[in-house]
This record gives sequence, structure tokens and C-alpha cells, in this order.
Amino acid sequence: MVTSIILINVERSAINETAQQIADMKGISEVYSVSGRYDLVAIARVQANEELSDLVTNHLLKIDAITRTETMLAFKAYSRHDLDAMFAIGI
Repeated sequence: MVTSIILINVERSAINETAQQIADMKGISEVYSVSGRYDLVAIARVQANEELSDLVTNHLLKIDAITRTETMLAFKAYSRHDLDAMFAIGI
């Protein structure tokens, strides 16, 4: 599984609806509104890099209110939570 963190800048008047649009996308597990340099942070969990590429360059690109993104790939998770177990339900 490929996990990525997508940092997103959005037009101020469209933050809430853009967050919901992103949250409804296949491959996005969470979207957070945050303080700081970015408006939203999305967590993407997909099976392959090609799916991540499609998500970022095709689907996110279609949302006009997004002004900038920065995508980071996660190499390894350090967590007290068993993330694989939480996301393996029904698979």
C-alpha cells in the first residue's frame, strides 16, 4: 500500500466544500483543515503509485478552488495504532 500526505492550498471561500469534495474521492482516507501555511491536509492510501499519480494529476486537478498542492510519500509508519488492521476491513 502507498500512503501519501497531500498538503493543499485552497481559495479561502471554498475550503469547506473543497475538503468535502476531496474526502469523497476514492483513495482519500482523511482530510483535515489545519492552521499554518496550508489549508487542508489529505491522507491518501492507494495500492500503487499509478493510482496516486491518477488521484493527484487527474482528480485533484479538476477542483478549481485548489491553488497549490505538495505531495509527500510516506516511507514507514511509526504508530501505536495498527493502521493496516483498521484499513483492511472488508478486503
